[in-house]
Amino acid sequence: MYNNSRRNFIKTTAGLTGLAFALGSFDFKKRKPLLSFSTLGCPDWTYPTIVNFAAANGYSGIEIRGLQRELDLSKSAAFNNKNNIHASRKLAKEKGINIIALGCSAQLHHAEVTERKRNLDEAKRFIDLAHQLNCPYIRVFPNNFPKDQERNRSIDLIVEGLDELSDFAKGGSVCVLMETHGDVVWSSDLETIMKAVEHSNTGLVWDIHNMWEITKEAPLAAYEKLKKYIRHVHIKDGKTFEGKLQYTLLGKGESLIFEGIDALHKGGYKSYYSFEWEKMWFPELEEPEIALADY
Repeated sequence: MYNNSRRNFIKTTAGLTGLAFALGSFDFKKRKPLLSFSTLGCPDWTYPTIVNFAAANGYSGIEIRGLQRELDLSKSAAFNNKNNIHASRKLAKEKGINIIALGCSAQLHHAEVTERKRNLDEAKRFIDLAHQLNCPYIRVFPNNFPKDQERNRSIDLIVEGLDELSDFAKGGSVCVLMETHGDVVWSSDLETIMKAVEHSNTGLVWDIHNMWEITKEAPLAAYEKLKKYIRHVHIKDGKTFEGKLQYTLLGKGESLIFEGIDALHKGGYKSYYSFEWEKMWFPELEEPEIALADY
C-alpha cells in the first residue's frame, strides 16, 4: 500500500510541476501562501524529525498538537523544562520554521467547578509555554455540549472562559483562539461568542471542513460573517463513504475546501493555512511522509 501510494504521489507531483511551468504568467513566489501542518499528522515523530521534515518540504510553520502521542506539551521531552524549551526554540529558528500555534485540549463549555478549573489551568500552562516559544497562538475548543445543560449556558461558559484566558494572556503576545469544532460550527453561534468576548487577543481557528461537513453552510457565507475574527486556518478534505466521513488528501474529497481558501485569499488573509491530517485519531490514514509532502 505504501509503495503504491508513493508511486501515485510522485506521478501527481510530476503532473503538478508540469502545470506550474505551463502557467508561466503566474508568479508563484510572490503569491506563495504560508503553510504549516499539525503534528496530529505525525503522532510518532520526534520534535527534531518534525522540524527537519517541515524545513525540507517547503513549510514555514508547524502547529504542535502533541508530540509522540503526548498531548500535554509540558510533559513532552521537547518542552518539559527551560533548557529543553530553549533548545527546541533554537532548532526551529535555525531551520527557518515558526512555531505558529500550540493545540491545547482545554474545553471551555464545562460548568462543573473541578473539571472547569482543570481545563482552564491547562490552557494557562499552554499560554505560558507559548510565551517562552514566541508562539503567537494557542488553540482551545468546545466539543459536544452536555445534554443536561442548556445550550445558551454552554455558550455563556465559553465566553467566560475566553475572557478569563485572555485576561491571563493580556500584556503578552499570545492570542487565545477557539476552534470551530464540536457543537459550535454554526456561523451565527460563532459570531455571537466572538461579539461577546471583549478582548483583542481572542479569535478563531477556522476549520473550514469541520463546519461545512456538519452545517453545509457555504464557506464563502461563513467567511463573510467571521472574517474579522479568523487568525488561523485548518485545512483538510474528505468524503462520505457508506455513511461515514473519510479524510482524503487535499483535492481528493467532496468538501468545499477550495471555496474557503479562495475566500481567505481574496479577503486578504495573511496568516497560515495549516494542514490537519488526523493520523493520531485515525491510524488507517496515509503515512505522514506521503500526506504532509502531498499538501
